[in-house]
This record gives sequence, C-alpha cells and structure tokens, in this order.
Amino acid sequence: MDTSSAALPVPPPPTEITAEALLERYALGERDFRSVQLIGANLSRQDLGGANFRQAVLRDCNFSGAKLVGVNFREAKLAETNFYQANLTLSNFIGADLTEASLVEADLTEAGMRSVNLIRTNLSRAILRETNLNEATFDHAVLPYADLTEASLSRAKMLGVAMPHANLTNANLTSALMNGIGLEEASLVGALLSGATLEGANLQGADLSRAKMTGSHLVNVNLAKANLRGTNLSWSTLRGSNLRGATLYRTKLCWTNLSGADLTDAVMINAKLDYANLRHTDVQGTVLPDGFTR
Repeated sequence: MDTSSAALPVPPPPTEITAEALLERYALGERDFRSVQLIGANLSRQDLGGANFRQAVLRDCNFSGAKLVGVNFREAKLAETNFYQANLTLSNFIGADLTEASLVEADLTEAGMRSVNLIRTNLSRAILRETNLNEATFDHAVLPYADLTEASLSRAKMLGVAMPHANLTNANLTSALMNGIGLEEASLVGALLSGATLEGANLQGADLSRAKMTGSHLVNVNLAKANLRGTNLSWSTLRGSNLRGATLYRTKLCWTNLSGADLTDAVMINAKLDYANLRHTDVQGTVLPDGFTR
C-alpha cells in the first residue's frame, strides 16, 4: 500500500478546562492533561510535577513559583505565560512556543528545549545549566546574568539577543546565528563556537579564553578588552573588528582575516599568525608575538 501521500494525523482540538478542575484531577492522581486549553489561569506556587501538558494551550497563565519538575510541555502554546522563579528542572519544552513569556529566575536545569520558540522572552537570571537548546529561536530575547553553563545551543538562532554578564562556560554554540548579540562582560570560557556567525556582536570585556572558534564569522565585532587567551580563531574572519586592548596571548589566528581590524594596545605574545591577513590592520601600541611593540 502506498502511504507516501497519506495525510498526517491531525492533533485533537483543545479541551477547555478550569484551573480548579485541573488541580482537583491532579490531586486525585491524574497526570495526563494533553491538549487542554487553559488561558489566563493562576496556578502560582502549585506543585504539578510530572504532569503531561503536551500540545496544551496555556497562554498567559501564571506559574510563578510553581514546582514543575519533569513536566511535559512539548509543543505547548505558552505565549506570555509567567514562569517567574518556577522550578522547571528536567522539563520538556521541545517545539513549544514561549513567545514573550517570563522565565525570570526560573530553574531550567537539564531541560529539553530543542527547537523551542523564545522570541522576546525574558530569561533574566534564569538557570539553564546543561539545558538542550539546539535549534532554538531566541530573537530579541533578554538573558542578562543567565547561567548557561555547559548548555547546548548548536544551530540556535539568537539575533539581537541581550545577554550581558551571562555565563556560557563550556557551552556548545556550534554554527549558531548570533548577529547583533550583546555579550558584554559575559563568560564564554572553553565555549565551542566553531562555525558561529556573530556579525556586529558586542563582546566587550567578555572572557573567551580557551574557546574554540575555528571558522567563525566575526565581522565588525566589538572585542575591546576581551580575553582571548589560548582561544582558537584559525580560519575565522575578524574583518573590521575592534580588538583594542584585547588579550591575545597564545591565541591561534592562522589563516584568519584581520583586515581592517583595530588591534591598538592589544597583547599578542606567542600568538599564532601564520598566513593571517593583516591588510590595513591597526597595530599601534600592539605587543606583537615576538614581545615587541609596534
């Protein structure tokens, strides 16, 4: 039988429910609430651990301070929902829509958030340690002081994101699209950014020591006073970027395009510059690899 043109299964229509009914059914041991519709409800500080809200419509609900450990929100509609200080560890948000939601100070440790929509979402001081955010969309989200230690953001789309002072230590940002991102004073120690695009990004004062950034696209990036000690930037482009006062001790820049970059007062002792393009590069006051100042 040829099933190549068979129609995909249609998800069931949302089932309307009240907050009171949901809490009563949960207290009686029910956990399956897939495809329910509950808009604008107040469920703050409730314990709904282990509940299944797959494909549920929960827009504009209040889950502030709630205990939501291991909850399944896969493909759920959660636009403008409030998760302030909620415990969402090990939760499943794969394919969910969290547009303009509040996840301020929420704990999302080890959550599954692949392909999640976080457009204009507030993740200030959120905990996202070891969280899977591969292929997530963060456009214009805010994440100041967020903790993304060892998080995976491979192929994530992060246009115009504001995340000053964020902690991305050992995070995986392979092939991420990060044009216009603000990572001022952020920690990206040991982060993996190979193939990432950060055109016009602001990384002033950021710590990128020992980061792996081979083949990355860093055109017109602000790296003033950034720490790039031991960072691998080989085969990358830093055309027109600001590296004034940056630390480039033992930085690998082989085959890297530094044309038009500003390296004024940068420290490049023992940096590797084999076959690098330094056309029109400003090296006034720069401490070069041999230890001499130009």
